[in-house]
Amino acid sequence: MLFRCGSSNKYKKLDAKLERKMMDVKRNTSGRNNFRSFDSIIMRFPQFKEGLKNIRGVFAQYDEDSNGIIDHEELKKCLQKLQLHLTEQEIDDLFCSCDADGSQGIQFNEFIVILCLIYLLMEPSTSTHPTSKMGSPQLEATFDTIVEAFLFLDNNGDGKLNKRDMVKALNEASPCEKSSAHITRTRFKEMDGNKSGKVGFRDFLFALTDWVGLDGDEEIPISGS
Repeated sequence: MLFRCGSSNKYKKLDAKLERKMMDVKRNTSGRNNFRSFDSIIMRFPQFKEGLKNIRGVFAQYDEDSNGIIDHEELKKCLQKLQLHLTEQEIDDLFCSCDADGSQGIQFNEFIVILCLIYLLMEPSTSTHPTSKMGSPQLEATFDTIVEAFLFLDNNGDGKLNKRDMVKALNEASPCEKSSAHITRTRFKEMDGNKSGKVGFRDFLFALTDWVGLDGDEEIPISGS
């Protein structure tokens, strides 16, 4: 029987959890952040790409039929083998929320998003961080740096991005490194796929995997020129 995702509200529960998580992390970091402009995030793209590309081997291992996607049953097996003890509902929510194109299969960039969300949302009392299970401190550090980039753009600390606060964050952090308005508008539009004016961490992750260019040999051009 084919697995089917539910209604258009399938993202809401997971995204609400992510918002609360981002708010908690923002409070706990007490304003400490290594990013000062969007350009400083762009400068980390090679580091992000290097840290994330190693997931490809994990993806290939669990893509049992080698068709370039991980289906619902393959994802369940993957999480079980990684000893990530999620409920059936949690697995369903992750699958539906990360199957961005509705293909009933998880592609490589979507698999990255799933692992990052699990890393963030798994409680330490119920499981070790998935990166520890995979034996990859580099991946854990990469996820942490991506979270830091999101928190820099989340100027008001409400766990989601909006264009006005994003511009404010970019321009206040370092007046000498202001990002031009058209670059900010373009990047925000790329993140805001449903045109709601709000961007959560899940959508930010999808945009970031596109910007970094994980599916190609070269990084996607991201300058404002």
